Amino acid sequence: MSTIKQLAPMRRRLCFHHLLTVPVLLLAAAAVQECAAQGGGGDHAPLVSPLAKDPATSLYTISIKDGAGPLVVDLADPLVWSACASGHPTFPCGSAECDAANSNRFCWQQDYGAGAEVDGGDGGRDCTSTARPCDPVTRGRCAPGDLTTFAMSANATDGRNALYPVPFQAVGACSPDQLLRSLPASAAGVAGFRRAPLSLPAQLSARRGFGRRFALCLPGVAIFGDTPIHLGYYPPDLLTTVASTPLAANPKSGGYYLPVEAISVSWPNWDAPTARAALPPDALELDAATGRGGVTLSTVQRYTAMRPDVYRAFVRAFNETIGAPGYVKPMPAVAPFELCYDTFSLRHGRVLGWDVPSIRLELGAGASMNWTVASGNSMVQAADRTLCLAVVEMGGPGAAAPAVVIGGYQVEDNLLVFDEDEEVLHFSGLLWGSGATCSGFNFTAPQ
Repeated sequence: MSTIKQLAPMRRRLCFHHLLTVPVLLLAAAAVQECAAQGGGGDHAPLVSPLAKDPATSLYTISIKDGAGPLVVDLADPLVWSACASGHPTFPCGSAECDAANSNRFCWQQDYGAGAEVDGGDGGRDCTSTARPCDPVTRGRCAPGDLTTFAMSANATDGRNALYPVPFQAVGACSPDQLLRSLPASAAGVAGFRRAPLSLPAQLSARRGFGRRFALCLPGVAIFGDTPIHLGYYPPDLLTTVASTPLAANPKSGGYYLPVEAISVSWPNWDAPTARAALPPDALELDAATGRGGVTLSTVQRYTAMRPDVYRAFVRAFNETIGAPGYVKPMPAVAPFELCYDTFSLRHGRVLGWDVPSIRLELGAGASMNWTVASGNSMVQAADRTLCLAVVEMGGPGAAAPAVVIGGYQVEDNLLVFDEDEEVLHFSGLLWGSGATCSGFNFTAPQ
């Protein structure tokens, strides 16, 4: 019996948290594998694709879709979606792909003729299943689009070099033109990386059987599968040197949450007390019942954003710490930043950037060490002689707003390895001065 037929009895029972359990996730992914059997053969080599940063939007893109522009990388999106040509393939209502794409509600369907059902059933002969891709920038703007397949390709890799091209098919959604307006001009859509059956990493894992692991080094490279990682001239496998932390689970979201218990600030190069932000009790706690709170990672949010209660306590701790030596001169705020300082009053190192306090995310049990955010990820040159703390206050509470969203700027030039099989995140910290760089992967195939 095919995997798709095995899935049929549970179609109407599937919900989001059920799909995230391992057995059902594997079934749904296997259904995708069965329906997208073209390309890839029996090759299980890990894959690699280049990542770029769009200068106009600061969004990160992956070059992976054949015959089209790059796709925006979004850790929070459960789908791959893109503009579609006329005559694109579709899936019938009630299919396993429809269940996987719309796992927390009935299948979205488009009736193109008589005989179609519209109650979430198996549908008639002219019923086409659709998904609802959403604009990653506004989040509130979504639109239905046909569920289809896209031709894609990446390169096989040994962890150091791009070896040979590998074509494959991915299930995704067609997007109407209005969803592309917030994206880079060259982008053709979005590659969702969320923990969901039809995200790009989940589909690649199912197709190629190399484990649910992917690595991002922004901007520079994305690597899919279990492989050593070598960037630049740094000789060891970086996975042998990086720290790790368990990933926290949010049952209301497939995003990637960190078990942060406190935030502290300290000078890295002189003996001074560490200042811990005086946060309200349980301010960073993730509420499993509502999905609110917690600390999550984003590749779409440009700078780290904090809920107002967290932000006020944090900026107070940072400002007091940087002002303690008495020589750092404040400067007027430069929107969207609040805390800015005169670069003439700061020392600048050749390798590690400005000599300012480091920010430490104090992680919970199971983490091998805390996450330290150095000046190369915490400060931005916002104007002449003006260096600003690259953290912003959230504009509103939101129905399911995290306490902290760690933005893309804060993880640039960091290696992040997401191991979904072990529910662990490996992180390098800022790579400056290590001999490794995110742009150091060799995309020229060895001769």
